[in-house]
Amino acid sequence: MATKKSNTIKLKFDSARELAPAPESKSAATIKPQYELFINGKFEKPASKKYYHTINPATEERISSIAESNQADVDRAVKAARQAYEKTWKKMPGKERAKYIFRIARMVQERAREFSIVETLNGGKPIRESRDFDVPTAANHFFYYAGWADKLEYAFPNRQASPLGVAGQIIPWNFPLLMAAWKIAPALATGNTVVLKPAETTPLTALKLAEIIQEADLPPGVVNIITGAGATGAAIVNHPDVNKIAFTGSTDVGKIIQRAIAGTSKKATLELGGKAANIIFDDAPLDQAVEGVINGIFFNQGHVCCAGSRLYVQESVFDQVLRKLKDRMETLIVGDPMDKNTDIGAINSKAQLDTINKYLKIGLQEGADMYQSSCKLPGKGFFCRPTLFTNVAQSNRITQEEIFGPVLTIQTFRTDDEVIAKANNTPYGLSSGVWTDKGSKIFNLTTKLRSGVVWANTFNKFDPVSPFGGYKESGYGREGGLHGLYAYVNVK
Repeated sequence: MATKKSNTIKLKFDSARELAPAPESKSAATIKPQYELFINGKFEKPASKKYYHTINPATEERISSIAESNQADVDRAVKAARQAYEKTWKKMPGKERAKYIFRIARMVQERAREFSIVETLNGGKPIRESRDFDVPTAANHFFYYAGWADKLEYAFPNRQASPLGVAGQIIPWNFPLLMAAWKIAPALATGNTVVLKPAETTPLTALKLAEIIQEADLPPGVVNIITGAGATGAAIVNHPDVNKIAFTGSTDVGKIIQRAIAGTSKKATLELGGKAANIIFDDAPLDQAVEGVINGIFFNQGHVCCAGSRLYVQESVFDQVLRKLKDRMETLIVGDPMDKNTDIGAINSKAQLDTINKYLKIGLQEGADMYQSSCKLPGKGFFCRPTLFTNVAQSNRITQEEIFGPVLTIQTFRTDDEVIAKANNTPYGLSSGVWTDKGSKIFNLTTKLRSGVVWANTFNKFDPVSPFGGYKESGYGREGGLHGLYAYVNVK
């Protein structure tokens, strides 16, 4: 359904495709043919005696067999975490806990190339993103919270902070290693122990992290990593000896967790879906803004909860921005995630690709105009062309519902009040972006946009010192920064 391209665009695209292949070697990574559960400092076979296969979404080839936990396995992991908490971890001085967390950070750095390769093979994201963002940022979170472990009296002045106990943590498939770091690091720094479940489709970097935790001589049971699907996550959420639930994932599952822990003493942080507004004013640096939009929606194939999936462009520059966007989309290389030239890798799973394709059909049925780049997709694997929709309405499903793929909807606006109303007209409230040359306009919007994070003249910028989280159906609580400590302590 792509519109006709100009000769200029075609030349640009052909030039991009003529880049010589630059594949990253797989030889730097060691992946076992089978992985067990990491409980009480050891890799143990599942009580269920069941395994499932994890695949490479770019090739559909099997990578490894993964243990599938049942209720008995969850019980073992929680029991190990409780014993480690009561006997060792909560009693350990903060400066000693810091040494372990710092050691983990350094070991992640030392094995950064291996982690980036495994993350790309298992998740489908381009190797450049794994190498330059996921792995370094994960290491930085461990470094950052290692620094807080012996300084909690400064984090909570004139108050006494004590750990909660056992934290049950469930992470998604879009940033497996980074989400593990986001969850584990602050929990350990504040004296809690952990039972973590990675996503069913992307467990490998969490299991590689378990190897590092074992090598770092972390006391047995302080961190337990168990694998499985939704039933395993539900068993963690419902376990009576878990004190805290930290979940990143879909809004629907977040609501189920809320209902499950209602009436209990369990604390929770939920980082859920999003439908972020990216707003371009007519006084913005347009070339910079277009790059920000491209990064905002096509980074990690759009598998980002804070992706800038709704673009609002001031009417007077709409035609110019649209032309620049289409030109830039034509230069994006979609293909082998292990190739360093690749901009957009594989969709994480067939199920997610089916969901994205469903929304593409919905968009056309709703009367929107669809534009896709003219790139040729690989013959095998799960791939989707970068896509944008124009002529969309606020009420369209592709505007209101999270697609979680490389799909952008574009609308126009005339005034500040109009775009604020449109941007806030969503059940989500995770992030947004503003592009303008005027600081006063930025401050006006940041006070009125109902989202937990607002980026100004940039997008998708993350730092361990900066808190992240949302409002409304995007969840509650914050991860990162000083705020990330609050979620794991009782304060008196």
